[in-house]
Amino acid sequence: MGKQIRLNAFDMNTAMHSAHGLWKHPASERHRYKDLRYWVELAQLLERGLFDALFLADVYGFYDVFRGNRDAALRDAVQVPVNDPSLIIPTMAYATEHLSFAVTIPTTYEPPYAHARRMSTLDHLTGGRVGWNIVTSFLPSAAKNFGLDQAVNHDRRYEVADEYMEVVYKLWEASWEEDAVVRDAVRGIYTDPSKVHEINHEGRYYNIPGPHLSEPSPQRTPVLYQAGTSAKGREFAAKHAECVFIDAHNYESLKFYVDDIRTKAVSYGRKPEDVKVFMAINSIVGRTRAEAEEKLREYTALRSEDAPQVLYGGFSGIDLSKYDRSDYLSYFASDHGQAAVARFTTMSEKRMNVGEVVDEIVKIGGRSALLFGSAEEVADQMQAWVEKTGIDGFNLAHLITPGSLKDIIDLVVPILQERGLYKTEYAKGTMREKLFGPGASRLPDRHPGAAFRRAGEAKERSGT
Repeated sequence: MGKQIRLNAFDMNTAMHSAHGLWKHPASERHRYKDLRYWVELAQLLERGLFDALFLADVYGFYDVFRGNRDAALRDAVQVPVNDPSLIIPTMAYATEHLSFAVTIPTTYEPPYAHARRMSTLDHLTGGRVGWNIVTSFLPSAAKNFGLDQAVNHDRRYEVADEYMEVVYKLWEASWEEDAVVRDAVRGIYTDPSKVHEINHEGRYYNIPGPHLSEPSPQRTPVLYQAGTSAKGREFAAKHAECVFIDAHNYESLKFYVDDIRTKAVSYGRKPEDVKVFMAINSIVGRTRAEAEEKLREYTALRSEDAPQVLYGGFSGIDLSKYDRSDYLSYFASDHGQAAVARFTTMSEKRMNVGEVVDEIVKIGGRSALLFGSAEEVADQMQAWVEKTGIDGFNLAHLITPGSLKDIIDLVVPILQERGLYKTEYAKGTMREKLFGPGASRLPDRHPGAAFRRAGEAKERSGT
């Protein structure tokens, strides 16, 4: 029996996430994204498939690098219109028992004090089934709409994020003692004031006295996701992340990121197994390879030429429309996303000119690696990615919603289960317990965030 493969669905509260052009497909239900029933049905489908979580991306601002404006993004629904992902989670949690939810919220524009309360609220309402995908936000249009003249420098965003984490750790882990809420009707005391503490944080970017507004939630600190693969991003992930989301297109680059982050985690006093790694992936699954090939032809006929270039422009800061097809890209430390620049420069298996880059990103599944073929073939591909790179599982995007996910659940999951590579039932407990084992609801003592706990306070701890 090999390593158990974990699956998340990768989605966004928007008209189109990453399968650009396929909003036109008659089987796509993405237009229902404004309907709570759509999200309930999706959550129940994922729970039927024993998925670990629904991973919700988000973005502030428009993708307006391509051709210097937002027109193409609006025409082809490139992550716009987009709604708040956090607001749909409680309803989905109410309709499910085990499925967890990871929500993307940026540190660059969201004040840590309000954010800490939001995540505590979600952790309470989901019974401890929530995680936070920590991002630093990269679009210049977002910076301007939050009152800045330009986007914050890439490395400085991570410096801010590191102090942001210190603030929220203090609020979640230190501000309220475990037994602060007593609800003593006889003495007329709901909360013992002596057990609620200011955090008195005074730093370079934040001065926050506290205390936290929420009582301790089941996990206190939500499960921490992070998705950066730049040098700064990997260092940040090694220190803070419990789950890392990586976009790679070959075994070598993915294994490099996995090994590097886990090695760095050890330098922070953690263990390599403290970091679960999920790979971004797309899929086209058929009952036979011929059926998968027919789906690919069908999807290709509907694909957008502009939309993937719009998305790449936002991720990299590179406007491909300004280049001739025969030109070559050079790596630079972009303030957008350095991994997106590296993909076709320093991390590329071969040197590609701009024409080849465009051809690569506009093909179906071009943003992420593509699982393709019969159900047996796709199961083989999943197993190979895990065995060759050391990842723990996949964040599955979906070309057709919900059809692509149904194909994985109905056709591929049973094969993985037969091979002993996929669970046949959920473990009990919180999101963190499902990922790391019984009794592991709270950050392990060796996690840097645990250092902010109040000395001598009795806590539920694990992973020591």
